[in-house]
Amino acid sequence: MTKRSGTTGGVLGAATVAMGLIAGTFYVFACAVMPGLARSDDRVYVEVMRNINDVIQNPVFMLSFLGALLLTGVAAWQGRGEPHRRWVWAALAAYALAFLVTVAFNIPLNNALDTSTDPTAARTDFEDAWVAWNVVRSVLSTVAVGFLARALLVRGRSYASAASVSATGASVGG
Repeated sequence: MTKRSGTTGGVLGAATVAMGLIAGTFYVFACAVMPGLARSDDRVYVEVMRNINDVIQNPVFMLSFLGALLLTGVAAWQGRGEPHRRWVWAALAAYALAFLVTVAFNIPLNNALDTSTDPTAARTDFEDAWVAWNVVRSVLSTVAVGFLARALLVRGRSYASAASVSATGASVGG
């Protein structure tokens, strides 16, 4: 284990929290928001999704959505040479895929929904694809949270072990 900055654990912890918030957001859409909206007629469905797509673009959400990616990237860089690094890199890969799914599929579907004039056609073109891609990003971001949690555990164990060895060595040699 190499000596690293004291911010390493803080960045890893912040990445885990941000990732948890995003995974939870995608999960809630999969388990509650979209099934609830599925009970609506086409006009209400489209109107509510447009409203959600509008209000979710706020600084708090963006801080978590982008922060999860950036903080995990920084944590991966900070963890180079550390025993927990592979878990952070795995989390970064999983969330990078979730981020890509959002940018390549969910956002374009949102944009198409915004410009559509026929609620029935808009819903038909939107609903099944958006729900499926949301499940993909939900799974990927949840896996990323698991990897980050594992990284925190491995990091904690390696630092506890190093502290124990250091304390034992100090008392034997002192």
